[in-house]
Amino acid sequence: MGDRFSKIVVGVLLVVLAVYFAQPYVDRLLFSASTPRAVQPRGNLAEIERTSIEIFEHASPSVVQVVGRAEGLQAPPSEGENGPAQSGTGFVWDAAGHIVTNDHVVEGTSSLAVRLASGQVLPAKIVGTAPNYDLAVVRVDNTRALPPPIAIGTSDDLKVGQWVFAIGNPFGLDQSLTTGIISALKRRLPTSGGREITNVIQTDAAINPGNSGGPLLDSAGRVIGVNTAILSPSGTNAGIGFAIPIDSVNRVVPELIRRGSVPTPGIGIVAASEAAAARAGVQGVVIVRTSPGSSAARAGLRGMDPNTGKPGDVIVALDGKPVRGLADLIQELERVGVGKQVTLTDDQRGIGKHDADEVLFDAATSLHVRPRCMLVGNSSPPTSATPRRHRPPAKFSKASHATVRAQEPKP
Repeated sequence: MGDRFSKIVVGVLLVVLAVYFAQPYVDRLLFSASTPRAVQPRGNLAEIERTSIEIFEHASPSVVQVVGRAEGLQAPPSEGENGPAQSGTGFVWDAAGHIVTNDHVVEGTSSLAVRLASGQVLPAKIVGTAPNYDLAVVRVDNTRALPPPIAIGTSDDLKVGQWVFAIGNPFGLDQSLTTGIISALKRRLPTSGGREITNVIQTDAAINPGNSGGPLLDSAGRVIGVNTAILSPSGTNAGIGFAIPIDSVNRVVPELIRRGSVPTPGIGIVAASEAAAARAGVQGVVIVRTSPGSSAARAGLRGMDPNTGKPGDVIVALDGKPVRGLADLIQELERVGVGKQVTLTDDQRGIGKHDADEVLFDAATSLHVRPRCMLVGNSSPPTSATPRRHRPPAKFSKASHATVRAQEPKP
């Protein structure tokens, strides 16, 4: 009886072991997908997916790759074995063949071409550049090959947290879409000419080398900015990208199309740095000196007295709008435009002669300034301002080299 039970137990164990070791082979035999699997229906796309797809399909045909050859190279712009000599992004502005991109994309090129989304390559030429805004306009003659322009929005009503979409050619990879949100507004971006682009849009949508000049779109598919720079220790995307606000673009581009350049509004002053003003507890633009013959000099605005160290005047408002610093003054002057008369509110509080100064406007003396407050006393004859070239901090991955204008803009 005991032997029989033992045999049964051994038999059961052998069967279990056989099943255990044979199971993979049985599964492979019975369940292997030797034919294509059935497709599982996915259901409806999520709303954000539908929005992204619609925006890309509508806008991407009007986004182009801008390629160029540096001066001295005779070969036409093309993606040869080593890729293009210079590459960026642009987008169709109008039906006349104008395309908007960044100034640093076309800077130093002797020949240009644009590659459409269809792959067609069209020769292009520069119509105008605005280094102080990092904007440029190029034109193609074969307008029939161009897709329609992208709709233009406004940057005046943007809110932090809005969804945004960037289309461009990062590292030469054409027609790439990235998404994100508006991370911050009213940022300031330095240029190599000593001026700053104001009201810059900050976004976490991935922007990389090659995205420069491409559109930043809102959820309605409208252009709200032109991608221009990133803040990154490595030179690649770190989630901090910057776009020139479309309201500035919409003001500058028509000037570039009409004239080929944009007169820079200014009043002819050298201002103390904001850091120096802040240390002294002064809010406003502190005048260090005025340029001879400038609007500021003609209006009687005074800089710091180099002999006594008496502080210079402080601009605290323009046309009644508060001026808290350089960015406010630049923004208001650009809004008013060249050749217009403005009213400056002046305060004679200032800071001493040992504070560092920086060039605000060298001598774009096209504005007529009428001080609201009477100025008392005389200052020493102003000395000519010596321009200092300001370069963007190294952490900004952006290459544009501008020359400060030192004369009245000519019609």
